[in-house]
Amino acid sequence: MILVLLIALVSVVVTTRINEREESAGFQRLTSEAEEFVSVLELNMASDRRQLELIATLASGYMTRGSGELLDFLAQYPGGGDFFSRLEFLLPGDRVLTAEGKVVPAAGQLSFEQEAALGAHISDREQDLNGGGYVVRHFVPVTRDGETIAMLYGVIDIDTLGEALPYSPYGGSAAVYLIDGATGDFLIDTWHEELGNIWETGSRPMADGYDDAQLRQGLINGESNYVVFLSNTIGDYLYFYYTPTSINQWRVALSVPESVVFADARSVRNMLNVLLVLEAVGFLLYILWLIRYVRRETGEKQRQLDALRDIYDVEKLLFNAHVHRENVPRALALIGKMLPAKRVAFTMMSGREPLVRYLWEEGGETSLGTALGESAELLADYFAAGHPEVSAHTAAEVRAVLPDAPEDMNDLTAIPIEDADGVIRGVLSAGGLKRRAGSTAMLRSVGFSFAMLYSNTRTYRDMQRLGEGDTLTGLYNRNRYEIDLPNLAAKCQDSLGCVFVDVNGLHELNNSQGHEAGDQMLRSVADALRTCFGSRYTYRVGGDEFIIFVCDASVEDTERRLRELTETLKRKGYFVSAGCAWAHVPTDDVEGLIKTAEKRMYAEKQAYYQDPANDRRAR
Repeated sequence: MILVLLIALVSVVVTTRINEREESAGFQRLTSEAEEFVSVLELNMASDRRQLELIATLASGYMTRGSGELLDFLAQYPGGGDFFSRLEFLLPGDRVLTAEGKVVPAAGQLSFEQEAALGAHISDREQDLNGGGYVVRHFVPVTRDGETIAMLYGVIDIDTLGEALPYSPYGGSAAVYLIDGATGDFLIDTWHEELGNIWETGSRPMADGYDDAQLRQGLINGESNYVVFLSNTIGDYLYFYYTPTSINQWRVALSVPESVVFADARSVRNMLNVLLVLEAVGFLLYILWLIRYVRRETGEKQRQLDALRDIYDVEKLLFNAHVHRENVPRALALIGKMLPAKRVAFTMMSGREPLVRYLWEEGGETSLGTALGESAELLADYFAAGHPEVSAHTAAEVRAVLPDAPEDMNDLTAIPIEDADGVIRGVLSAGGLKRRAGSTAMLRSVGFSFAMLYSNTRTYRDMQRLGEGDTLTGLYNRNRYEIDLPNLAAKCQDSLGCVFVDVNGLHELNNSQGHEAGDQMLRSVADALRTCFGSRYTYRVGGDEFIIFVCDASVEDTERRLRELTETLKRKGYFVSAGCAWAHVPTDDVEGLIKTAEKRMYAEKQAYYQDPANDRRAR
């Protein structure tokens, strides 16, 4: 009896302590899950902002050419952002230009002056122009010469926003809300079928110590706190945690049933209650078994949590790796830790040709790491033949896939990286594995992130080409000129030369024969410049003005190439004026070098038109 009473007393004490600890852990998780959702929400909104600003910068040039070219530009844009589903332009006069080319009056719903005054911002919940539902608009200004000429905005469909959450707290077991703290309007509500207003849902039966006024004031003030109330729907207490975001007065809230929040605490308490009916020997055996079980389960859960965290970290590293390429080797190193493996390689491909290779290897690159990276083409052929993955753990198995593999390559795990159409765009592989089980599954768990890296890289390069290339001549435009200018002198070892070229007679040719003839003249000049000077540092900086930089070339060689240019164009009936200038490097006065070349060009142009045969007035 004494032993039973002692067991009961110990069980009660232990149960109480564990329950308190698990309750604390439950509240901590509730807080961290909400904060993680806020972080991902803000990260995705920031990503949308960057995309919209880039599109606005590019669209500024097209808006001067008419809506047709602007719509053609929008048609090249591959799709929406993380949240917005379509793009529209708010124009002066409170008119909206849709992606389909329709101009819709928006007076009374949208004000160009008000939205432009706010600059880049996100609206609260508003009615869609077509009256079809609620939307949020993500505005960025489209500017030219420092003036806002339009407001580009991405339309976020509120009715579908909750269907594809950027992050699912509690693995989808929590209801997620996004609430406007100023109005109480729901922007996301995964609990109810229709969006409404939190203040209009009525009072709730609160647990002791909580009330509706606390919840309302906390949401209005932007506090982080929780309330507990009884749900009539599921008959269980819901733990409702709310916290502010950096977007407007939006608040993120989670509601989680008590059975989920304290699932671990209840499980432990139930197991401990069994001890009350066990005898002393059974109790001892149970304790020994429990210790072993807890250690095993805790270790496995910790490994799973570590793996999930590492997968998420890989995704974060690759999210913007199309801009920050140094993130790719860091992601490969993290995968090497997850497997674990001594080396991990990723090759991005176009057809069977590798575009870029990345390799991480423990302790630095070796011949095995080089061989792993260079095996991508053969592995791509292997996957194209219908094999879904490679899992080889002996030298013979490796050579069955790679006949020319090094003799000491004794294991290989690899998967294809495919785009949305199932086309192989890369190969992710690993070697030097320290355990066999689960290696291909681990690679596949990060495969989507590498597929997104390929897609983001291709989109980024396409948009770079649109933003830096002159569409008429194929040369670099003034945007690329401004980007390259600060670093030009550092590219040279001895001298930097500048050639300033202006096309003579373009205006007269446009007036007499039409702009198509003028465009042909500019294309011919551009072709001749490419032939004589190459295209690496050749720019069209104005309507009929070109600037070329030459590194470490002699004055004589530059002037010879310039003579070849003028003779080539003269045979086609075109004439240019050019000025050259040189500077020894290092130099911090590249602008002065350009002005000197420009001054000499104008002197030559003046001499050209002083010839009566070339007088503008005679044309």
